[in-house]
Amino acid sequence: QAQLVESGGGLVQAGGSLRVSCAASGRTFRSYTMGWFRQAPGKEREFVATINWSGSTYYADSVKGRFTISRDNAKNTAYLQMNSLKPEDTAVYYCAASTSSRVLPPSSDFRSWGRGTQVTVSS
Repeated sequence: QAQLVESGGGLVQAGGSLRVSCAASGRTFRSYTMGWFRQAPGKEREFVATINWSGSTYYADSVKGRFTISRDNAKNTAYLQMNSLKPEDTAVYYCAASTSSRVLPPSSDFRSWGRGTQVTVSS
């Protein structure tokens, strides 16, 4: 399983932008489907975005048009660029890796998870 480490979280005002990163170990990163999930206080973890080996992406409706997921296989890193942030985007953001080639594998297929990075959006 890949080891994943998120970074880049922080405090930002509503309407601002932030980019979080996910550094992965392992030589097979380019074959993984990478996903971003988030969990707000008192709520269940929810799906945010995924990107597969070919660069195909999928987004939750709540972030479509505001967030962009990308990857740099040379750096073994996935990114989530977040623009037009809203207070309701406040959460711990987790990256996860799946060995599935599908752009939207079931959540159970994500076997490797990072520890998360806090994103707080103030109003």
